[in-house]
Amino acid sequence: MANKIAKRPLRILVAGGGVAGQALAFWLTRGGHAVTVVERFPVLRASGAQVDLRGQGIDAVKRMGLLQEVRGHLVDEAGVAFVDSRGRPKATIMANTSGKGRQTLTSEYEIMRGDLVRILHEATKGDAEYVFGKSVDGFDQHSDTVTAHFSDGTSGECDLLIGADGQGSRTRRALLPEGVDPFWRVGIHMAYWFVPRIASDTDIRDTCMVPGGRQIMRRSHNSTETQVYFVMREESAEASAIHRAPIEQQQKFWAERFRDAGWQTERFVEGMEDSPFFYSQEIAQVRIDSWSTGRVVLAGDAAHCASPYSGMGISGGLVGAYVLAGEINRSPGDLPAALANYERVLRPFVDEIQGGVNPRVLRMGMPMNKHAIAAFQDVTALACFLRIPDLFARMSREDRGGDWQLPAYTDAA
Repeated sequence: MANKIAKRPLRILVAGGGVAGQALAFWLTRGGHAVTVVERFPVLRASGAQVDLRGQGIDAVKRMGLLQEVRGHLVDEAGVAFVDSRGRPKATIMANTSGKGRQTLTSEYEIMRGDLVRILHEATKGDAEYVFGKSVDGFDQHSDTVTAHFSDGTSGECDLLIGADGQGSRTRRALLPEGVDPFWRVGIHMAYWFVPRIASDTDIRDTCMVPGGRQIMRRSHNSTETQVYFVMREESAEASAIHRAPIEQQQKFWAERFRDAGWQTERFVEGMEDSPFFYSQEIAQVRIDSWSTGRVVLAGDAAHCASPYSGMGISGGLVGAYVLAGEINRSPGDLPAALANYERVLRPFVDEIQGGVNPRVLRMGMPMNKHAIAAFQDVTALACFLRIPDLFARMSREDRGGDWQLPAYTDAA
C-alpha cells in the first residue's frame, strides 16, 4: 500500500509502461499521488532481450525492496567468450561475482527485460491505474493542468504529464522545436531475436567477429531459448531507415547483410521468422538541453537514452525514475522547482553514463578485416591469460556510473 505523504496529491499521467514508467508509478504512488500509466501495447509488454543492472541501478532496485525478487529471476551467464568462425573460444572474460569493484562485460545481475517488467508491474498494479492499448498522441498545456489527447480520440486532464515512452518518444517530439534532432549516433546498428536452444549453447555468451565490421552474439537465457544478436558498423541512409520498415523488410535486410558471415548464421537466420519477437534499432543516445517544459517532463530513454553500449540503459531508467519521483514527492506544490531539481541532480549521472560510450573504442571491437580480428583476439587472449580484466574489475572503486550517489528521499523504501 502506498505511503500517503503528499500535501496535495497530484494527478499524474505517465506515457509508457516500460521499466522507467513502472518505476515512476512505484515511487509516485508512495508519495500519495494518483498515477495513471498509459501503454500503447494492448497488454503488458513483458518481452525483450536480456538486460543488466549495474552500480546505482542495483541501489535503486534495493531501495524499492525488490532486489531479492530480481535475484530470483537472474539469467545464468557466467561470462563472455570471443570465438572464431568455427565457434572455438579464443578468449573468455568471466563475470565479476565478488560483490566488489566493477562489473565486467557480463553483470552479476543479468535478467530478461520481460521478467523485470513483470516484477515492477506486480509491485505497482495495486496502487497505480494501468490503461493498455492506448497512447498519448498529443497534449495542450494550461497554467495549472495538461490536457492529454489519446489515440482513441478521447482526452483527459492531469496535473503533470511524464513522457516515459522510450527512445522514439512521441512526447519528446512534441516538446522539441521542429527540426531539432535529439539523437547522437555512433554508426552502429543492431537486431535481436530468439531461436530454439541446442545442446552446444552454453551459459557463456559467444561473440563472433565477422569481416566488414560485423558481430554475431549468442546468449541463452533458459533451457529452451537462445538470443541472437546481429551487430554492424554502417552509416548509410538505408541502414538508418530500415528500423522503421515492416518486420519482414527488416528481417530481409539483416539476412542479406549477414548472408556470408559463417559460424551459425544459417541457423540464426532460419529462426527469425518463428521468433516470438524481432527488434531492430540504430544505436544512438538521446541528448537534449532540457527534459521538461511547463508541466510536461521526460524520463528514462525518452530523456537520456545512453544506448546499450553504455551498459547502463536499464539502470539509468531506474535511477532517473527514482530521482524524478523523489523531487516531485519532496515538492508537490512547486512543480517548477521539482523539475528543475530533477535535472540538476540527475544531469551529472547521465553525463557520466553517456560519456562512457566512445565510438572509437566500439569500432575497435568491430574490426573490418580478418587480420584486425585476429589481432584483437590475440590481445584479448593475452589479457585474459594475465587475468587483467578480472583484476581491473575487482580493483576498480566504482562501476560505470562513477561516484555519483543516489540522493536520499524521505519516501524511499
